[in-house]
Amino acid sequence: MSRLFGTDGVRGLANADLTPELAMSIAASAARVLYDRDGSQRRRVALVGRDPRASGEMLEAAVTAGLASAGADVLRVGVLPTPAIAYLVADQGADLGVMISASHNPMPDNGIKLFAAGGHKLPDAVEDEIAARLDEAVDRPTGAQVGRVRDVSDSVQRYVDHLLVATPQPLDGLRVVVDCANGAAAAAAPEAYRRAGAEVIALHADPDGININDGVGSTHIDVLQRAVVEHGADLGIAHDGDADRCLAVDHSGTVVDGDQILAILAVAMHEAGELVDKTLVATVMSNLGLHLAMQDHGIQVRTTAVGDRYVLEELRSGGFSLGGEQSGHVVLPGHATTGDGLLTALRLMGRVAGSGTSLASLAKVMRRLPQVLVNVRVHDKAAVAVAPEVAEAVAAVEAELGATGRVLLRPSGTEQLVRVMVEAPAEDTAQAAAQRLAEVVAAIR
Repeated sequence: MSRLFGTDGVRGLANADLTPELAMSIAASAARVLYDRDGSQRRRVALVGRDPRASGEMLEAAVTAGLASAGADVLRVGVLPTPAIAYLVADQGADLGVMISASHNPMPDNGIKLFAAGGHKLPDAVEDEIAARLDEAVDRPTGAQVGRVRDVSDSVQRYVDHLLVATPQPLDGLRVVVDCANGAAAAAAPEAYRRAGAEVIALHADPDGININDGVGSTHIDVLQRAVVEHGADLGIAHDGDADRCLAVDHSGTVVDGDQILAILAVAMHEAGELVDKTLVATVMSNLGLHLAMQDHGIQVRTTAVGDRYVLEELRSGGFSLGGEQSGHVVLPGHATTGDGLLTALRLMGRVAGSGTSLASLAKVMRRLPQVLVNVRVHDKAAVAVAPEVAEAVAAVEAELGATGRVLLRPSGTEQLVRVMVEAPAEDTAQAAAQRLAEVVAAIR
């Protein structure tokens, strides 16, 4: 049976896959699991936030009811970015955080992300226990033991204050365009960047519950590219629906992706003596250009499986200070327990302002190698993984490319599909190699 929780919580079509009944059950089960694991009888506190999509109102009510029915007091903080929920869980001393969001997914979808005390994502084992206990028969609390619900009105202010403390470099003189994706950052991002000293032009900062991620934000960055040039801005920042990631655009409208942002921040932190063990954490999908650039600056790159939770695990286990993904999820453990698009943007703009160098010039720290990805339908992805002819084909391509290229084969987690990725100095070289490997993979029975 597939897991209820994916790599980033529970997600699905709101009111069809993710129903209010399921949301209430998940919340109640999470509260019970925390009670049982802790063992004390003290009253628990849970913090609940959401992005502005319409179904969030319904699911917020269901989650709140589930938590209160299990005896947990609930702090409702309203519409806020996912990283704000993680921060506020720690700031408010809550035992559990719930973020209702489907991140960059289209509006009809929604999701539930859970955070433990301190604002950390729950381990797989705890998520599995919550899922296993959804339908258990329990004696519910009654009378004064039922959870109470309270609204917290200053949550945006608390979060922005935290961001500004974490990014002391003033942004005076910078003109920035920020695309808020009509999402959770619509209020917090423009305020944070203005208070840091930048002149801010806000796009798509008027969420109506329906327009989140609708042709805007980090998944439709062409809108921001045009706006940066039209407004003569120094740079642009694009967030997704829950603002746990960001991508950037330089003054000419050229995209600066997550790998380039990681490279810029890694070099800056290395120069400042803030990069623990001279190490950056990235996933296997990060561009080879990032590895080569870090090599040139004496920085080691540790790689993980795809998914920000795996980056987080490596950061925590090694005590490292910077990690992230090509998609724009960047984690700075000294200031945040999860990917924070606003914090990332502030640190990136701080580097631009502090160095007196344009984002375009800073992005030249790495050269992105052409990367070709081919999805191959297969009969048995497990057979592909052990097929000697596939191993031989991969070895042959790797030998041809040498240190100037890279090959990666990744089985899909949900389909009979193998993803063939090749990086090479030239697009046509990468394309030809990927096609050769795809043909070998497709022939496996």
